[in-house]
Amino acid sequence: MSLADVPYNTPVRVASVRLTGALSYRLLEMGFIRGAEVEVLRRAPLGDPLQVRVGDFDISLRGTEARLIDVDGH
Repeated sequence: MSLADVPYNTPVRVASVRLTGALSYRLLEMGFIRGAEVEVLRRAPLGDPLQVRVGDFDISLRGTEARLIDVDGH
């Protein structure tokens, strides 16, 4: 399942990040590493972007980016 498909307020863990290049490194620096707990807090009215909590940080991600982050349920 991708991060874009996770229901609100459901804690999941990052399984893999299928992005490459600079964006992949930025996500790793922000805490999107394998095993990290993430939670979708809300979506914009049209569904994009998503507000995601990683650790103590809230981050906005585009839907295209969230679809490339694979997650597992708790």
